[in-house]
Amino acid sequence: MNVKQRTIKTAVAVSGTGLHTGESVTMTFNPAPENHGFKFRRVDLPGQPIIDADVDNVTDTSRGTTITQNGASVSTVEHVLAALVGLELDNVLIDLDGPETPIMDGSSMPFVDTLTDAGYEEQEADREYYHIPYNIHYSEPDRKVDMVAMPLDDYRFTCMVDYNSPVLGSQHASISTISEFKKEIASCRTFCFLHELEALLAHDLIKGGDINNAIVVVDKTIDAEELAKLAKLFGRDDIDVAPQGILNNIELRHQNEPARHKLLDMIGDLALVGVPLRGHIMAARPGHAANVAFAKKIKALIKKERSRKHVKVYNPNMKPVYDTVQIMDILPHRPPMLLVDKILELTKTHVVGLKGVTMNEPFFVGHFPGAPVMPGVLQIEAMAQTGGILVLNTVPDPQNWLTLFLKIENARFKDKVLPGDTLIFRCDLVAPIRRGIAQMKGIGMVGEKVVVEAELMAQIVKYKES
Repeated sequence: MNVKQRTIKTAVAVSGTGLHTGESVTMTFNPAPENHGFKFRRVDLPGQPIIDADVDNVTDTSRGTTITQNGASVSTVEHVLAALVGLELDNVLIDLDGPETPIMDGSSMPFVDTLTDAGYEEQEADREYYHIPYNIHYSEPDRKVDMVAMPLDDYRFTCMVDYNSPVLGSQHASISTISEFKKEIASCRTFCFLHELEALLAHDLIKGGDINNAIVVVDKTIDAEELAKLAKLFGRDDIDVAPQGILNNIELRHQNEPARHKLLDMIGDLALVGVPLRGHIMAARPGHAANVAFAKKIKALIKKERSRKHVKVYNPNMKPVYDTVQIMDILPHRPPMLLVDKILELTKTHVVGLKGVTMNEPFFVGHFPGAPVMPGVLQIEAMAQTGGILVLNTVPDPQNWLTLFLKIENARFKDKVLPGDTLIFRCDLVAPIRRGIAQMKGIGMVGEKVVVEAELMAQIVKYKES
């Protein structure tokens, strides 16, 4: 049975302080539509820019994971994303009125509790998992980091940490399924070594630090004077070293809480792949940089496989859905700017169009007549016209509408298109059409070879009454 996507029933908010910035921030979780994914919105900035929770947007992993897009950034996103994944949510818009998520108690549990209070709402679209197809490895030999994703029809994690510390030692943590996250992992707080804490304090890098939101491992001899100094910095009457070798500000929630928190970080960072995963993730000595690099490797494989799925050889002589005359009843384009000859397939989510390229094309008169090559910009135009058929298919009177393209991104030209080639375009919706705006992924093929690809955004507007 297919699992449905889900979001939260109502907007809910938490407020706190950013660990590194020291700024007070309110974070609001909002319900989001199907196929929306996780996105952050900086409501404190002009235009309220949105930052997709995408590994390609990661700009810093030095003291947490920071993502940046549209001129805006959000720091320390991993604990929030871990909560969303751990509760098996798919679509949430997260509003922030500051540059960093609130640290709360250093775990994901405050976010889990807040989201649980909001309740969940099942949506109509199916959740599309990416199933790890074979063992995917990542390693950093100099730091002794090893990570592997293995095939499994569930989402399982195993994590080992070893800091060569007589206090912390080697620790392991694991969950056999993501449904165990709330009980076993969510409450586990971030940790640091005392020497790291002192360095951060010296450089004024944890302005929002409170000794309640981190486990501090005492990895060196510390005298009464230094303890008094730390107590003053954190507004305490006194601080001492507990028998477990940590500052006595807090009690451990689990004997292996540091390892469990590293597992939490992995879940949050791997959420940046952008799709729910099915597999067993095993890691030795992971950190944010390694997690992000591993996520990029998995995402690259997903993109490669999805691209391959769309490379289907179409019979150019098959009976078309629309021929050239019928296309002219839909599109306002006319020769020489009508660049689609046939529509071979058309559904609610994708369209396939054909362009026969001949030496009689008017653009060959001036575009390398001695060595004719179809201009890349016209390949994109032909792809856009094919996509326009898909968008205009959503209105009953397409002849009265125009398709205006708002954005073209990630256009790549992989091979020449020459006279005699049959160029076939496929455009797939990457999100539902809303308010007449469509986002599409397009590819152009000659035979089995992809020659052009691009991401397109278009809007249909009415230009005359029916």
